[in-house]
Amino acid sequence: MVRSRRLLAVPIALAITATTAVATSAGAGADEPDIAAEPGIVVENGVTQPVFGYDDAIRERVFITSPYDSDSDGELDIVTVDIMRPAASEQGLKVPVVMDPSPYYSTLGRGNESELKLDQDGDGLLDRWPLFYDNYFVPRGYAVVLMDMIGTNNSTGCPTVHEASDNLSPKVVIDWLNGRATGVDKDGDEVVVDWHNGKTGLIGKSYDGTLANGTAVSGVDGLTTIVPISAIASYYDYTRSNGVVQRGNNYLAYLANIVTNPERRDYCQPVRDWLSANDGDEHGDYTPFWHVRDFTRDMDKIEASVFLVHGLNDENVRPDHFSKLWYGLAEHDVPRKLWLTQTGHIDPFDFRRAEWVDEIHRWFDYWLHDIDNGIMDEPKVDIERAPDVWETAGDWPIPGSRETRLWLQPNAGAAGSLSVTPNRPSDPVLSFVDDPNQRESTMVSNELAVQPNRLAYVSEPLKAPLHLSGTPYISLSATVDATDTNFGAIIVDYGPAERVQRAGDGVITGTAEDCWGETATWGGYAEDACYKEVHKRVALTDREVVTKGIVDGVNIDDYSQPTPLVPGQQYDVRFPLLPEDYVFPAGHRIGVIIVGSYRDYGSQPDPNRATISILPRRSVIELPIVGGTAAAVRAGLR
Repeated sequence: MVRSRRLLAVPIALAITATTAVATSAGAGADEPDIAAEPGIVVENGVTQPVFGYDDAIRERVFITSPYDSDSDGELDIVTVDIMRPAASEQGLKVPVVMDPSPYYSTLGRGNESELKLDQDGDGLLDRWPLFYDNYFVPRGYAVVLMDMIGTNNSTGCPTVHEASDNLSPKVVIDWLNGRATGVDKDGDEVVVDWHNGKTGLIGKSYDGTLANGTAVSGVDGLTTIVPISAIASYYDYTRSNGVVQRGNNYLAYLANIVTNPERRDYCQPVRDWLSANDGDEHGDYTPFWHVRDFTRDMDKIEASVFLVHGLNDENVRPDHFSKLWYGLAEHDVPRKLWLTQTGHIDPFDFRRAEWVDEIHRWFDYWLHDIDNGIMDEPKVDIERAPDVWETAGDWPIPGSRETRLWLQPNAGAAGSLSVTPNRPSDPVLSFVDDPNQRESTMVSNELAVQPNRLAYVSEPLKAPLHLSGTPYISLSATVDATDTNFGAIIVDYGPAERVQRAGDGVITGTAEDCWGETATWGGYAEDACYKEVHKRVALTDREVVTKGIVDGVNIDDYSQPTPLVPGQQYDVRFPLLPEDYVFPAGHRIGVIIVGSYRDYGSQPDPNRATISILPRRSVIELPIVGGTAAAVRAGLR
């Protein structure tokens, strides 16, 4: 196995005591440190330097009393945290906290290599610290906290899958850091924090990032920034899609079972039974059960800055989660930044490693150490346009993106077309039969042929590139012959290109390693920050599913209240597709595929096998095109 190491060499002369202030200013010479914003740290080229020891860092485990009783045993739940901080924090250095709250430290593990926490010698202190945060940030003057969510690993209680005890486990820790909660060591002696500078950043992927979202919307004092990676905005939208159940069969109870320690799974069965009894799998409607799990409801309470990272091809936490957060952050003028990648459910450490380490370093330096390094003056958005080809933008959707209507023009006996010109009343009504067993590959293949279980509308080859940026909507004027059905839509790019593949979330793990921090040996375990390099999974393909969406016909007006359809009655059906930022190249065709059930979207198929008829007069795809109608016309969509 090959290892390369990326560590900044720091001259001995820059090693300083906890009471010395050193940094870089515009007037200093290239090799001259200057006065820093915070005692003890060293700043060069706008970033903190690794001048504090790692092998002599202080490691602690603290047990913090929460206000929750998730397992209803009459005892308040205890949140357990493992802490690593520079030894200089015992001599007066005040440090911020980078915290990764997680339910996975003893079950699925963290990162691409599924690292678990490890106490090798049984002394109650961690010897293996998952991920690179401790190796990298502790030497730069940070404390790193790995928090066991309530009901997992060394914390007590039971997982409730983003009810308050889950969501606010990190808040309990932030309250303790700021003197508002009580924590003790393994001997029961109270542990009081006197080394914290009052600023905490939360970071994490998936469930971890969702905990960051849930904590941010509480408005807790002391939370300065969050970095949610592939994180959930609303658990209803994670398990449902516009009224259609995507993840049924008691999914929340299933997930709670996964994150619970095996020896406590039987004990926590009553909590899982409660989740299953209240999740509404039988109908998929939005009920009060989902309110606490819907963070978009309370975005006005966010006081922290937010750095979102998401995969545009994430089939686990789909990209509508980042977009709903982003739109809300913009509405409330929250300081924000966004990375969008062509991969799936992947951490940026594994799709853009060097750039990510640099970016998150500068982000935390700015927000947690108050170092004015210019990161907030840079473009807000980084977008992966093609495999490993990135560009920046001032905002998202890209400025100049405008909702543009393209009519679904029917053509009896052949594929339809797309046009900026409205359809005529005399255009034919086309019908298809919903097939619950139809796969996506069948839906989108042979796009110019007539198929009985879908309708296809395909443009002529584009004369110029066409850029989508934002959330598309589909509007259908339709009748059905049943009291319930689903409506689905897919936008496809037909044309050859090298693309990131969806298999394996778009990446391949190699064998060579590189290293991103300091090393130490504790309890006989060699703790390092060396990880296998990860590469994009790329192939030349003839088409790409760009975005998609689905809605339950009985929820077209209200996701919280079903209304049976009346056979033969005309309905206006409008629903969003997943957000996207995509450039259709010149020479490619845009396809819009209309279906009923969509099993590859993860939805439960509708059993009615309804015949769906699409009336042309008001049936359009509303695309967020950069340049609007004029750009569509230039591309040949007339």
